[in-house]
Amino acid sequence: MENHYLTIENREKLTIGQVADVDAFDEETLWANLKEGGVEITGENLNIEKLDLQEGTLIVTGTICSVVYTDRKKKEKGRFIKKLTAGKGK
Repeated sequence: MENHYLTIENREKLTIGQVADVDAFDEETLWANLKEGGVEITGENLNIEKLDLQEGTLIVTGTICSVVYTDRKKKEKGRFIKKLTAGKGK
């Protein structure tokens, strides 16, 4: 099995391995699904420099503020939140 890696250079360039896909992205937040779990990247002026799903490589440039690993993929979390809020307002 391929090893997962994450490299941050001067808080301006992030390279991450074992990326399965990117769920959502804007200039301040990026959610990516890894082969196991997920990752949320926050910062300023974020830009996807490279996304190669065959290699599983993602390169993000901009000002990197935080990287947080998550147990669940974003799509699954979205379904969970919808279930929690479905009964509200009645």
